[in-house]
Amino acid sequence: MSPSPRKILHVDMDAFYASVEQRDDPSLRGRPVVVAWRGQRSVVCAASYEARKFGVRSAMPAIRAERLCPQAVFVPPDFTRYKAVSRQVREIFARHTDLIEPLSLDEAYLDVTVTKSELPTATATAQAIREAIREETQLTASAGVAPNKFLAKIASDWRKPDGLFVVRPHQVEAFLAPLPVGRLPGVGKVMEKRLEELGIATVADLRNLGAAELELRFGRWGRRLHELSLGIDENPVEPERPTLQISAEDTFERDLQLDELAPHIERLASKTWESYGRERVRDPDRIARTVVLKLKTADFRILTRSLTTPQPPNSLEQLSRIACDLRARVPLPLETRYRLVGVGLSGFIEREALAQAELFACDEAGVDNA
Repeated sequence: MSPSPRKILHVDMDAFYASVEQRDDPSLRGRPVVVAWRGQRSVVCAASYEARKFGVRSAMPAIRAERLCPQAVFVPPDFTRYKAVSRQVREIFARHTDLIEPLSLDEAYLDVTVTKSELPTATATAQAIREAIREETQLTASAGVAPNKFLAKIASDWRKPDGLFVVRPHQVEAFLAPLPVGRLPGVGKVMEKRLEELGIATVADLRNLGAAELELRFGRWGRRLHELSLGIDENPVEPERPTLQISAEDTFERDLQLDELAPHIERLASKTWESYGRERVRDPDRIARTVVLKLKTADFRILTRSLTTPQPPNSLEQLSRIACDLRARVPLPLETRYRLVGVGLSGFIEREALAQAELFACDEAGVDNA
């Protein structure tokens, strides 16, 4: 017998940052709100639904948003407040299940196959969560209910804002069939174009091409595409995913040369080290071994350089020094100008594994010296 399908929710707060601003400042309600710093290099963090009617979207340059919607109210982001509200929402989730996979401050997957609240259905659980969010935060959330994660994510967007949509197991194939292939996870603009060249526009077209043909053309990814076209996705909800990287980055008011970046690298290293300190309090047994320097040139080319040291960075000064030294590994002309720099820590390893690696290194050194 096949196992019973999972019951997965995807809960997504509606225009989260902008909605928090409208909630806390009644004068902003009903007005087009853009959460962004003003300036040539700023990008939109969030836009209210009133602003979206003018074409304003997240990640858009703020100056373009201002051109699209001259009457927009620009509000600088306040991430301390947004994180506080996010914690409130997570507490509501935790009343129903421990299987919570946060994706960002404003969205998460929940596995409610079995719940603490003992509500009779996943739909009832989604309704209860949305009602609690509305009552306790004065904000709205949309939710999708489905047998797996990627379907739940599509469903949560179906009736935004303040909506609930359910895809039941027997409805999966019919629900997917008319959707553009770009709605499937992993199908970006490049893959969408390649599929279009094969005459594939919808999920039904993809499904009809067949697993063998897709695998012949795209290898293992082709077989995965066919599975997705049938609504098959066995990826579980993964609570408390370990941190893979901690970083901070900044876009400059004017483009800078490499030799002008040191004070900015040091400032961003300080932010990264502070975040790393909070992570160490949460999980003291995981250590970051790799320092990462990220650069974006004036023509938007992105470069990263990294260094994994035998001993992990143990101070802000050491992190700053390594990050600054990584500039020497940048293979571009010295006159190249940069619009963004970032400093990160990655390569997390368990303290015990690190100790074993160091012991092994010492043993090897002993053999060499014998």
